[in-house]
Amino acid sequence: MDSALTRITVAEHQADIMAALRRMDGRATVGDVVAATGLGSNDAEAGLKVLLEDRRGHIAVSESGEILYTFDPKLIRRGTEPALVRVRRAAWNAFVRAFKAWIVITLVVYFVIFVVLVIAALLASQRGGDSRRGGGWGRGGHRRGGVFPVPNFWLWYWIWGPRWRLGRPYYGRRWERTLPKDDRVPFYKKVFAFVFGPDRPRPTRQQLDRGTLRLIRARKGVLTTAELVEYTGLPLPEAEEEMARLVGAYGGEPRISPEGELVYAFPELMVSAHGAVSVREPNPAWLRLEYPLELTGNTPGANAAVVGINAFNLAAAASAPWFIFPRLGIGGPAAFVGLVIVPVVFSAMFFGVPLLRMLSVKRDNRRRAGRNVRKVLLGFVYRDALEGGEGVTLEAAHAHVASRLEQQKVTRRAVEAALHALAAEFDAEVSPDPDGTLRFRFPEVRKQFAAGEALRQSLHLEGRRPGDIVYSSADTPAEADARDLAALDRELDLTPYLPAPDRIGFEDDYEVVAFDEELRRRQPVRA
Repeated sequence: MDSALTRITVAEHQADIMAALRRMDGRATVGDVVAATGLGSNDAEAGLKVLLEDRRGHIAVSESGEILYTFDPKLIRRGTEPALVRVRRAAWNAFVRAFKAWIVITLVVYFVIFVVLVIAALLASQRGGDSRRGGGWGRGGHRRGGVFPVPNFWLWYWIWGPRWRLGRPYYGRRWERTLPKDDRVPFYKKVFAFVFGPDRPRPTRQQLDRGTLRLIRARKGVLTTAELVEYTGLPLPEAEEEMARLVGAYGGEPRISPEGELVYAFPELMVSAHGAVSVREPNPAWLRLEYPLELTGNTPGANAAVVGINAFNLAAAASAPWFIFPRLGIGGPAAFVGLVIVPVVFSAMFFGVPLLRMLSVKRDNRRRAGRNVRKVLLGFVYRDALEGGEGVTLEAAHAHVASRLEQQKVTRRAVEAALHALAAEFDAEVSPDPDGTLRFRFPEVRKQFAAGEALRQSLHLEGRRPGDIVYSSADTPAEADARDLAALDRELDLTPYLPAPDRIGFEDDYEVVAFDEELRRRQPVRA
């Protein structure tokens, strides 16, 4: 059905479908929805698929072998966050914007003021004069204009940079090294990064989906949840929800293999104006590990310059009542507030925010390290499962992960937690060896890959010639069982779907949005 017509159908009947789902606690088959609403089966199925895109839910197989649509009982929208989280984020964003504006004005202005005042105080000390006798403040201010001019190019570099576009993000030094030579990052962006960290990419849903859609096309329009886990590294329940969303968003069709495995076909994605679809697979999860977050993302030299400027402001402001004020004849509450209280508070906050942020960065990096352990372990477990190995032991898993992640400390406890999590997700067979060593076998992984391959050979969505028949709706139940057993006994070569399980690779966060930002960068800069 055309996607536009599908959405019109859902819009017309959405209230009825959602009301029926609420009465059934969010769990229903197409037949349940048809009986509860009176809709045709095609309309009910299309409505359920579109709801999968917008509402939290996934697809399962009922005990009778029917496709079961399972939603959150409250039919919560995807991406919905608790109100407290949204309020906290809004407050932080408001503070960041206000403090950035304060930085732009205060850091530079006070730096220039204190440079002038310190030089004037030093000159006054050298002359042995006193501002109360000779108006030294006025003479020092006059000399500043002629002797210490502020060069225009420095201010321009602070405010702007060659070919720099207002609002352009700064993702840190690794990203900066990928830029053309003329795309120099203005210094003010590095000051912001020192306080609040480098900008983090905010990829759109379409940008995030590109890699998954490439995977689907590379796998000939057929995908299983285990294969989605291979690419994303997500926990299986989250991968099931994501697969359900993909079904709703991109015209997927859930199929049940003779063994009861859910397989998803995406015939619309295999239609091309250029003939048979041939796409290079995206990297699996273990070749897309996450770099640790950096506190500032700047080079040591940039950080030193920022620290130097703010430290000078802090020292000058704190010592002003004893060093600057007496020599230049400055006094009064206004001068004390403007030249001591305000810059001291600002400078303390300037150093304090990164120190507080350090705790958050460490927490996020622990999570990233845990996800990296899981992703590397996935390659090890999947290889054993698809090659029909003897199972995985904790010792072997820890040795594999630790040898690949040499740049981070990999503890046995972290690998054990990840291995047990995978075992629970995929209903692994866990049994002890004679010496008591636990061995983990993952037959469910191979079953899902085999079911996906069987459907690929059956559908041939990529336009190839039909191969051996692995499933036919004309089969009797006995024939279907016999054919399925023969397919399972046959040595299916599933290793091509497992690229480089012994290697690892890292992917920067900004690579997800790099293509679109490059297109925007090439647009002419408006005057």
